[in-house]
Amino acid sequence: MKAIVHIRLKSEVLDPQGQAIESALRNLGEEKISNVRQGKLIELDIQSENIEDAKKKVDHAAKTLLANTVIEEYSIEIK
Repeated sequence: MKAIVHIRLKSEVLDPQGQAIESALRNLGEEKISNVRQGKLIELDIQSENIEDAKKKVDHAAKTLLANTVIEEYSIEIK
């Protein structure tokens, strides 16, 4: 199975990289793009008997290593 973990800063946390991207886009003439937030996407191959077990394993990895849950939130997609 393939697992995809989307990690992004919580909405209340300032995102300086997102602000820099937004500024660069404006310098390129993209005035209609705003509120840019950046994040991470991590793809994993996982061996599991079923989707529920795979999601539990990936959730544990995300909580303990992949995401800083104090300032980041994440979502998991299993394919």
